[in-house]
Amino acid sequence: MKIRPYAAAALSSFIFGFSFMFTKGALNFVTPNQLLAFRFTIAALVMTLLRALRLIKIELRGRAIKGVLLLALVQPVLYFCCETTGVNLTTSSEAGLMIALIPVFVTVLAALTLKEIPTPHQLFFIFLSVAGVVLIVSGGEGIEGSGHTFGLLALLGAVLAAAVYDILSRWLSTQFRPVEITFVMMWFGALFFDAAVLIELWQKGEPLHLLALLQVKEVWSALLYLGIFSSIIAFFCTNYALSQIEASRAAVFANLSTIISVVAGITFLGEPFYSYHLAGGGLILLGVWGTNRFGRG
Repeated sequence: MKIRPYAAAALSSFIFGFSFMFTKGALNFVTPNQLLAFRFTIAALVMTLLRALRLIKIELRGRAIKGVLLLALVQPVLYFCCETTGVNLTTSSEAGLMIALIPVFVTVLAALTLKEIPTPHQLFFIFLSVAGVVLIVSGGEGIEGSGHTFGLLALLGAVLAAAVYDILSRWLSTQFRPVEITFVMMWFGALFFDAAVLIELWQKGEPLHLLALLQVKEVWSALLYLGIFSSIIAFFCTNYALSQIEASRAAVFANLSTIISVVAGITFLGEPFYSYHLAGGGLILLGVWGTNRFGRG
């Protein structure tokens, strides 16, 4: 069994799990668009520097990159637009439940487009992993409904965007290296969200206020983590994993982020720990293990 792609998928989930803590702190000072703009601008500039120093190799000139541009439109642009809207209009439990459905959507799309047919055992363990997320985000007591239909539709859009991204990355891996896909994603995200922030600042007329916010510890520490770790490293690991293993196997690792975010909250933010955290975490880990253990081949 290949160890590297599974290690990469696990590492990306670990990094994404901690990103919620940094994002939460930074959003007390900046808008979601501002955070995303700085995040992807830092990521794009760092990758460009690495390319200039010849530490990474990017060869895009003269190649048909329409597929990669479509992937970059889907993730990060459409995903984060839908996720941000959905989270703002629904409850955290609803958002967590919807995002947990990504592995299910990936499995269905992979079967339809890539002909990666999951085994019955894999389907069982994928839904077991989702059940673990349901248990954690529901607080062990039940789901709190908000009734915001548009918010739920936006979250569904985020789930679809994430699933399509996994399929596209898997498909494009035969034509482009993971680092090249990640490079285009970072620059596409930077240009889009920078434009969104410029429009925001033009409407408010407070550019100096935004610069002052960069001196706030919670902001710049979040930007460094989100820009370098959550963007460059995590997305590269995801793209690498998708180039090596089936989409359904890679996607189920995303639910590990739920465990990591809970651990981060308990350890660093002093959030309470309950028995359903342990039970839900156990189901997620079992689901991830079973999905990859009982795959074909």
